[in-house]
Formats: sequence, structure tokens, C-alpha cells
Amino acid sequence: MASNHPPENGVDGDDEREEDDDAEEEEDEEEREDEEGEPRLKYQRLGGSVPSLLSNDAAASIAVAERMIALGTHDGTVHILDFQGNQVKEYAAHTATVNDISFDSEGEYVGSCSDDGSVVVNGLFTDERLKFEYHRPMKTIALDPDFSRKPSRRFVTGGLAGQLFLNLKNWLGYGKQVLHDGEGPIHAVKWRTNLIAWANDAGVKIYDMANNQRISFIERPRGSPRPELLLPHLVWQDDTLLVVGWGTCVKIAAIKTNPSNGANGLQRTISISSAKYVDIVASFQTSYYISGIAPFGDTLVVLAYIPEENAEKDFRSTVPSRQGTAQRPEIRIVTWKNDELTTDALPVHGYEHYKAKDYSLAHAPFSGSSYAGGQWAAGDEPLYYIVSPKDVVIARPRDAEDHISWLLQHGWHEKALAAVEAGQGRTELLDEVGSRYLDHLIIERKYAEAASLCPKLLRSSASAWERWVFHFAHLRQLPVLVPYMPIENPQLSDTAYEVALVSLATNPSFHKLLLSTIKSWPNTLYSSMPVISAIEPQLNTSSMTDFLKEALAELYIINTQYEKAFVLYADLMKPEIFDFIEKHSLHDAIPDKVVELMTLDSKRAVQLLILHRDFIPPSEVVGQLIGASKKCDEKYLLHLYLHSLFEIDPQAGKEFHDLQVVDLYAEYEPKMLLPFLRSSQHYRLDKAYEICVKKDLVREQVFILGRMGNVKQALAVIINKLEDMEEAVEFVTMQHDDDLWEELIKQCLRKPEMIGMLLEHTVGNLDPLYIVKKVPDGLEIPRLRDRLVKIITDYRTETSLRHGCNDILKTDCVNLLVKYYNEARRAVHLGIEEEGNRKKEDDTSFGQKVERASSSIKTMELKSKTRGGGRCCLCFDPFYIQNLSVVVFFCCHAYHISCLIGASDSMNEASNASDSDDDSENDDTQPSRSRMCCVLCTTAGR
Repeated sequence: MASNHPPENGVDGDDEREEDDDAEEEEDEEEREDEEGEPRLKYQRLGGSVPSLLSNDAAASIAVAERMIALGTHDGTVHILDFQGNQVKEYAAHTATVNDISFDSEGEYVGSCSDDGSVVVNGLFTDERLKFEYHRPMKTIALDPDFSRKPSRRFVTGGLAGQLFLNLKNWLGYGKQVLHDGEGPIHAVKWRTNLIAWANDAGVKIYDMANNQRISFIERPRGSPRPELLLPHLVWQDDTLLVVGWGTCVKIAAIKTNPSNGANGLQRTISISSAKYVDIVASFQTSYYISGIAPFGDTLVVLAYIPEENAEKDFRSTVPSRQGTAQRPEIRIVTWKNDELTTDALPVHGYEHYKAKDYSLAHAPFSGSSYAGGQWAAGDEPLYYIVSPKDVVIARPRDAEDHISWLLQHGWHEKALAAVEAGQGRTELLDEVGSRYLDHLIIERKYAEAASLCPKLLRSSASAWERWVFHFAHLRQLPVLVPYMPIENPQLSDTAYEVALVSLATNPSFHKLLLSTIKSWPNTLYSSMPVISAIEPQLNTSSMTDFLKEALAELYIINTQYEKAFVLYADLMKPEIFDFIEKHSLHDAIPDKVVELMTLDSKRAVQLLILHRDFIPPSEVVGQLIGASKKCDEKYLLHLYLHSLFEIDPQAGKEFHDLQVVDLYAEYEPKMLLPFLRSSQHYRLDKAYEICVKKDLVREQVFILGRMGNVKQALAVIINKLEDMEEAVEFVTMQHDDDLWEELIKQCLRKPEMIGMLLEHTVGNLDPLYIVKKVPDGLEIPRLRDRLVKIITDYRTETSLRHGCNDILKTDCVNLLVKYYNEARRAVHLGIEEEGNRKKEDDTSFGQKVERASSSIKTMELKSKTRGGGRCCLCFDPFYIQNLSVVVFFCCHAYHISCLIGASDSMNEASNASDSDDDSENDDTQPSRSRMCCVLCTTAGR
């Protein structure tokens, strides 16, 4: 059931109608395009000498070679013209109308025939001239394509006598050979390679010169006008295709080599032994008379003569009457199936008075295979010459520029642009096509499409770009062009870029584009102040969007106004604000934006606030967070800040420790409350205990009770609530209070299970026997036997470990003392100059000098002053007086080495035995020499 209520969106129906209208317009445009159809050919009159030649004469025939044109007239003259129509030569060959002209394939000879019964062959580049008399009007001639290359100089000709003559030159001169006669006048003949085709009253015959026999016969179309009123037309499309146009019928015959009968009964085999035959591959009827026909790629060009109105009913068999006025001749391009592709009416001079036989069509030789996609290769396009008595019109294929011009004339600018972009035509056409296309789109108000095409059409022309920028600005459509504006190659004036940015700033729907444009354009392209001036009045208005704020912040950065940019970034909650603060050292701007920073990224904000707490003290941060709106969880943010601050500097926020205990740690992170309670001294114990009881934080209660001095209550909490004997023992141990041990035992006696646990955990702290004695008789303790066994086993193990450790310690002490004694008996050798300079020299050089003096004495660093005040203990002379080396022992006695050796020799016998024993125990002593000993210490020892 249809509803009578209008749609919610009042323009829905209009949109549908507009879409329907657009679809109808597109369909109409396609229909108009199909109806009009782009012409395939373009036309121009042949100029040069032709107008003057035909002013006093009338054209009768024409032939075209690769380099020239031959035009025959009614007065019997053959005019040789270039392709511009300029006369090159003139042959007064005949005294009557020139009926036909033929070139050889090289274009070096031209033959003509006339109603005066003569045939003339002229050399175009020589003075050679051949003339033959047949005494009957000759209607057609064809030179051998190899006429200039073969000495036989063959040609065929025919006329009203009904005989087709083959003329050739032999060693006796020229001779005639009749190829055919008896079927009426010969009206047309064409020669291609070894094949000759001619037409008489009966039809078309084909003769093979290679085999000297006729190949086939094609009947004359039924109902066609008599040949003398409408001539048949023969054209070789290639070496194997013959096109026949006769009256209103077109037939295309293919010369084939497989001997078989033709199709459709249209072929008659003349000779059974012939290896070639003709097959009609296409045939169709037309609604007009055929005045000429020629190939056009894979189609045909037909010169059409339109019958008069009073002759249309029976135009197939009668001559068009002259009562009415004749119509213009037409050039039609048709397919082999008679599908008309284009039709062009020719403005021929005097067409009103001409009959069909007054027109002829000739085409220049070309390669039919070069036609592809509707375009011909450069220099390979065919030329068509339409001849009337007083006019010669040239038709040639339209090139790419003609195609583009035609598209522009019909308003198909997009197709014209596509053609130019495809490389068709000159590159200069792009400017013209582009300008006209943009103008067309602007008129149609398709601004976005026009803007998208500007990079393609304007390319690197800065002047063109600026012209269109200001034109779009004048139309108030500049925002659609901004994304396509170039920033280099070419670079426009700064004014153009500023105008573009301002146009985006004034329209809220383009604020996002403004932001992306400012970020993508280099700031050297424009001055930021004009754009800032255009945006700042919009602050705190309804037109101010987040995109516009961010764009303004970017402009402030370009203009080095970092503080203003920071304020906008904070309002926008931009994550990169932290990097922005560090990059531009905006720490003094933080105090006003604490809440925004914490809300944006609490982790980075906390680090920033703590690191720069000199700029913003904790009291100010806490104040702002407490006074923050309900849009954020200000208590959690406060907890994060104070917790991080406490970890970095426990004293920095000590005035807020009460707040941390009561409202923050207990609520958000209870696991961190106990470490905080242990580390801080700046909170109220009673308030902290109250919140711990409320939140059921047991261990925290134990700690606070312990700090308050109520250790017995704390111990009761551990025993009754935690039931953790290990923690209870640890707590009692830390208190160093014997009465507390009694309290622990007392508390445990209430729970038999706790007694067993106490026995396990007090080993080393309390005598287990003492605990056992405290246990009342008859009290059943679970697993008591196992626990006592474990206590005894652990005690024995511990005792064994202690005895073993004591034995090891004693042995190590003895060994180390012996080693020390042996080391102390060794000497340190000092060089001659070492006594005065030993404090200045490093350990390495000192060791090297001692090793040179005596390799048997171990080098060591002298760390204490010698006894005797720097004098030898034997001679009592200062060490620096004599130029002698010095030996120092660890007992701090020092000797000149000479004094020590002398004293050692005197007591060598007495000390030999003891020294030998000592030396045998020392691994470092050399076997070849006894070690030096301190004389004083050794004597005292003995």
C-alpha cells in the first residue's frame, strides 16, 4: 500500500528524478553519437592546375600511381599531375575522349585509350611513345604491372569491337593476340600479377597469364542497367581478391588454388584442368547505383549515385530519367555484409546535371594490411580521387587530429582528452583540449572533476596553474582544487598557496583537508601569518573544529609560537605533546595542563612531572588532580603520581602520605601498602590502622601494631588470622623480647596444631625441651612424634656441620700462618737509586730492576719504612751515601747487600742446617744458592 506521507528527506524524490534524468541524458547522448557517427574520410578539392584545366575542358578518366596522377579529358589530352594538382607533363595523345588510363607498377609508363580507336603508351621519364590503331572506339586498357621491367611490353585493351587484345613485343615487332571475343563490348579490364579480369555484356571473366587459360566466369548481375549506361567497376584488392561493382550489386571473388566448384552456384569452371578457381566470398545488393568502388582496409569505399525519385521504382533495369534534379553523389564505407559505417555527401560542382556514368573513383596504391584500429600508419594511408566532369575531389582517411577535432565539436571532451593522452596527434593539442575540457566542466558545474584533471592538463605551467587557482577562488570552489595543487615542478607564488589555505579555513567541511595540506606542504611555500589571521577569529566559536585547532597549532609551530601550539595540543589531547614539550623545552607551560597530560598518558605525564618538579611542585599537581572534573579517575591518577614520586624521592610528597595510605594504596594497590608503611614515617598510625582493618589488610595491621608498640596484639593477629607460624617466629625474633616468646607459647597452647608448628620453626631460637615442658599433660598434638624426630635429626645435622666447619677453619688458620711466616722471611731488593726515588716509580719498573740485580730474590712492593731511619742495620751508614744496592726484609730491617753477604758468610756454618730445612720447605728457592736471611732476626732467634 502506497503511503501518502512525504519522505523524511525531502530531496529523496528529486535525487531519484535527477538520476533518471542523467541516465536518460547519457542514453540520448549515446544514441546521438551512434546516429551521427564519426566520418572515416575527409575531403578537399584537388587544386594546382586542375581548376584551370577543367575550366575549358571536362575530365573523363583518371589513374593514380605512387608518384603522380594521370587525368584524361574529353578533348583527348592526358595530363600528368603531382599530388597537389600541379601539371608536370601533358600528352596530346588522342583526338577524342580519353576513356581509360593505366600505369605500370613502377609508375614509369602510362597507357591511354580513346574513342578515336587509338591506344597510346608514353614513357614518363623517357621519350618513348607507342601508338596502336584499332579503328574502333577503345574503352579500356591495362598495362602489364611489369611493363617497364619486361621487354615484351605487354598490355591488354578492348572496346566496342568486342575483342580483348593482348599486345606484346617479340623479335619481329608488336603482335596482337585475341584473348576473348564474341560477347559484346569490353567495358573494363584490370591486370594484377598474372591475373587479368575484364567485363563485357555477359559478365566478368578472369584469365591466368601464367597458365594461358581462363579461370572463371562471373555472371552479370540480373536487372543491372546496360553497361554503356552504367559501367561495371573492377578493383583488385590484393593478389587474390577481386571486387566487382556493377549497377546495384557488389561481389567479392577470391582466387583459390584448390580445384573445386564455387559456392552458391555463382561460379562456373571454364577449364577442368585449371589449378585455380574463383569463390564468391561476399555478395550484396545496394539501394543506389555504384559509380566507383575501392578497398578501404577490411571494408569498401563506394561512390554512390542516388536514383531520382521518379526512377526509384524501377531503377534496376532503366536509366534514371533527367526530368528531376540529380542528387549529390555520396561516399559510403560499407562492410562485406553491406553494413554502412559512414555516409558523406560530396559537394561536387554541377552535380545536378550529371549521370552515374559521369563519375569515377580511383585510389592510390597502398598496403591494405596497414589498416588497424581505424588508424593508418603514417605515410601509408590510401588516397581516393572522385572525378566528375568539372571537379576532382580527394578523399583521405581522417587522422588522429581530425578525430580529436570532431570529438570536441560534438562536446565529447573526455574522449578527446583520452585520445590525446593515448599519443594521438601532436602534444600541443593537449593544451587546447585541456583548456576546452576544463571550460566545459566549469560550465557544467562539475568542479571536482575539473580539479582532478588539472594536474594532467596543466602539467608544469605555473602561469596556467595560477590562472585556474584564482578562477576557482573566484567561483568559491578553490577547496576542491587544493589537493591537486603542485608544490614543485612548478612551484606557484606564495599568494596562490595562501589563498588556497584560507579558502579551506573558512569552510568547516574542509578543515580536515586544511590540516593534511598544512602537514604535507613545505612551510617555505607560503607565509603562515595570513592563514593564522584568518583562523584566530574562529576560536571559541561554533565553527571551530578539532581539525582547525590542530591546523592552527601546526601554523603556530611554523611561526615558532610554541606556547600557543602547546595549549592547543593539550586541549586536543594529542599523544605527541610529550615529545613536543621536550623538543621545545616547554616545561614552564606544564602547570596549567596537568590534568590533560595525566588523562592523555598517565605514565609519561608522571615521568615528566616528577622529572621537572622544580617547575611544578607536588602540591600544585595534587591540587589540580583533586580538583579535576569527573571525566577522569582523578584518584587513580593521583595515586600513580604520588606512588612514582615516593619511589624517586620519599621526602618530596611527605605531606600527602596520609592520603596515600587511606585513599590510594589501600584502594588501588594494596600490595604496595606494606612497603610504603615500612619506608615512610609521615602518616598517622591510628588512621592507617583503621583503614587496614576496614580493608582487611592483615599483614599491614601487624606492622602498624608493631610500630605502635602493641606487639602482643600484633602477635595475636598473626597467630589467629594469618596462622603463619614462620612469620610469627620471625616477628618475635625481631622484637628481641623474651616475654614475647612466652606470649607466643601461650598463644600456641590454645591450638594444638600450632604447638607442632612452633616446634618445627623454633630450632636455633628456643630450646624445644622448654616448649615441650610447657605443654599440658594429655594435650594431643598432631604428628608430634614425626616433628620431634625431625627436630632431633636437624639438631644432629647442625651439630655435625658445626664441628666440621671448626676443623676446616683451624686447618686453614695453621696453613696461612705458616705461609705468612715463610713469606715474612724473604727480602726485597732495592737498586742504587731506588731508595730516594721509590715513591715516584711505579711497581713495574721497580720489579724489573730487582730482577736484574738478583734473580733469586722475589720482587715485592715496599709498603712500610725501614727500621734504623734509612740506615744499614750493620754499618749504620745512610743508604744514599754508598753507591750500593739495598735489601729490605718484611721485619723492616734493611742492609747494604755487601754488608749482608759478609755477615751471612760468617754465620753460614752455624745456620746451614736450619736454612736448609727452611729452604726445602719453600718452593720458590733456587737449589743452586742459599736464600738470604735477616741477620738480626736470625741471631735473635738462635
